[in-house]
Parts: sequence; structure tokens; C-alpha cells
Amino acid sequence: MSSKIESNGSKLDGLKWLVVVALVAAGVVGNSIYAEQSLLYRVVALLAIAAVAGFIAFQTVKGASFFLHMKEAKAEIRKVVWPTRQETGQTTLMVVGVVIIIGFLLWGLDTFLGWVVSSVIG
Repeated sequence: MSSKIESNGSKLDGLKWLVVVALVAAGVVGNSIYAEQSLLYRVVALLAIAAVAGFIAFQTVKGASFFLHMKEAKAEIRKVVWPTRQETGQTTLMVVGVVIIIGFLLWGLDTFLGWVVSSVIG
């Protein structure tokens, strides 16, 4: 499927990416120029610029490929077998238990080595 998208590449993709970069740069510069304006207005303006830049980016070959990849990833997530609540709880308790045991072992080792060093040093 992605080969279909790459073969239909537009010669204007470079120009589209240039427009996207210009929009992002305009958003960054505009945000710093209008720093005294309300944060709400700046956020709304940045979201609008990001939406337009995203729309233009999705019109390119790489953007369409990225969108296709996201759709396929969403389909793969649906295929995942998630653990049950009981399995999650048991695994969590096992991890907590091992962390406590390792913590005690490291505490004991640290105490022993501290005792050895203080015995040697005097």
C-alpha cells in the first residue's frame, strides 16, 4: 500500500514542506512578538497554525505515508491481548516484592561494606 503512495508523489512536496516550516516559524516568532497578549489568544493562534501546517503536511507523500502508518498501528493495537485486572495486580505485587527484596539485599551489602571499610580505615 505504501508503494502506491510513494509512486504518486507530487513535485510540489518540497514547496509544501517549505510552507509547513514557514508556518511553524511564524508561530514561534509570533508567539514571542505577542508575548504581552493573553495566553489564551496565543494558544488558540498556535493551535490554528498547527492545524493548518498539519493539514498541509498530510498532503505530502511523507505525510500520507505517516497517516497510513498511524491507521495500521491503530489496527494492530486492537489485536493486542491485554492482561486482565487480576493478572495486572499479581504482576504488580510480584514486582513490588522483588524490589523490596533487592532493596534489603543492597541495604545489607552497603551496611556490610561500610563496616568493612570503617574497620580497615580505623
